[in-house]
Amino acid sequence: MDSALRQLTASLPAGVVTSHRETLEKYRNDHIFDPAAGRPVAAARPQNIEQVQTCVRWAARHATPIVTRGAGTGLAGGARAVDGCLVLSTEKMKAVTIDSRSRVAHVEPGALNGEVKQAAAAAGLFYPPDPGSYRISSIGGNIATNAGGLCCVKYGVTSNYVLGLSVVLADGRLVRLGGPTVKNVAGLPLTQLFVGSEGVLGIIVGATLRLIVPPPDPSTVVATFPTVSAAGRAVVGSGSTSRPSMMELLDNRTINLVEDFRRAGLDRSAAAMLIAQFDNSAEAAAFETVARASEGIEVHRTDDPAEGEMFVEIRRATGPAVERLGPFLAEDIAVPIEALPDALRRIEDLAAELSLDIPVVAHAGDGNLHPAIMYRPADRSSTARAHSAFRRIAEIALSLDGTITGEHGIGRTKRPLLRQQLGDDVMNLTALIKNALDPGGLLNPGVAI
Repeated sequence: MDSALRQLTASLPAGVVTSHRETLEKYRNDHIFDPAAGRPVAAARPQNIEQVQTCVRWAARHATPIVTRGAGTGLAGGARAVDGCLVLSTEKMKAVTIDSRSRVAHVEPGALNGEVKQAAAAAGLFYPPDPGSYRISSIGGNIATNAGGLCCVKYGVTSNYVLGLSVVLADGRLVRLGGPTVKNVAGLPLTQLFVGSEGVLGIIVGATLRLIVPPPDPSTVVATFPTVSAAGRAVVGSGSTSRPSMMELLDNRTINLVEDFRRAGLDRSAAAMLIAQFDNSAEAAAFETVARASEGIEVHRTDDPAEGEMFVEIRRATGPAVERLGPFLAEDIAVPIEALPDALRRIEDLAAELSLDIPVVAHAGDGNLHPAIMYRPADRSSTARAHSAFRRIAEIALSLDGTITGEHGIGRTKRPLLRQQLGDDVMNLTALIKNALDPGGLLNPGVAI
């Protein structure tokens, strides 16, 4: 391998490949640290498509697994290294070009979501997908996991905005799929096959993204509730009166963690809080009525964009507020909207049963819940109970006709649960597709399949 690495290093510009042990440490894990993550033989940081192809062809010749990595903000272990792999980081491929006439963005995979948003805004346009990590997550990673976010309840997820992709296949070939037109039905819909594929079918090296006209300034409603189930009922009830552009839920534990993290005057006694936004004040007023009828304790509506953004930033603060507590298992289930109150109640009951701290934040408008299962790695009992909760929360989702992952992906953490949701026939079909595109099984082994 030393000889082979020298060949790879010599075939690329200086600094693209590193095998320095300390440098490689930062490429072993994604955002959730796992001490058992594998050790790569090297990391490559290509600057263009040709350099990606060089890396892939080298890996194919030497039967070396490739783990593709964006910004490393994933929460399901999808970019976690395996022993002996080449980590291929797209962090240097960051170009963004806006075509305002066609309303598209041509983007390299390492560009951050927030950078694409800024470039689109400068051209008077809007890129909607907004995962909570939008400031630090890459477009390549967003596409690989089909990331959602706060506003997808109305504006959709990443796949709704991917018009075209450039993908390097497992043998080093480059294929270009789709293009800048909204309508395109030439051939099978292969573009969408790669969206959400978590790096197991090919390496995304470029994307054409659809942009839209910016929405109007939102009208915001913030409401607190005596129980999480009451908040869930308000979400369900809103469906007949309005279509929110954002509908986020924080449970009591999360409210208090955020208030500890950054003082905002939140009601620490509230069992749950909803932060909702609408593209017009009439819909906001309709939801205000629904919230009051659903046992809303305090309901506040504002058309002030600055005040509304302040509440959105409270929601975005939930991630760092939870992380301050220490290690946790990041859950990501989704259920039908009508099942949201039941899911919230059952997670609350599970936390009490297992004596675990499980703060919950949710993209409530589309039924996507993110329980954070706190635990102490040095405590065997705590760790065992946390992993039991992780499995049982996924099973709660399945029992309610939901899914074990809404937007984080299967990665490595949820792979053991996938067959339970999909069944043997779908798993076998998935394996056929994987084997056709990556017969050597070198692309992100152990993920998603």
